[in-house]
Amino acid sequence: MIWSLIVCALIGLIAGAITKKGSSMGWISNILAGLVGSFVGQALLGTWGPSLAGMALIPSIVGAVIVVAVVSFFLSKMN
Repeated sequence: MIWSLIVCALIGLIAGAITKKGSSMGWISNILAGLVGSFVGQALLGTWGPSLAGMALIPSIVGAVIVVAVVSFFLSKMN
């Protein structure tokens, strides 16, 4: 369980760095982006590529980038 949270945090951190929104996100947001992004990415792209802690890394990162972009878009519209 802890290993999964660490991997989710890293996936969220990578997604934040790719979208340039990572500096405003905290660790909990990174973990949530990694969890939701992993679910979204594997639902859209499947489970191909290398996997770590039961998550396919490439689809998870793509899904987390999508999640971070969508959430940051809606948060910018609210402010």
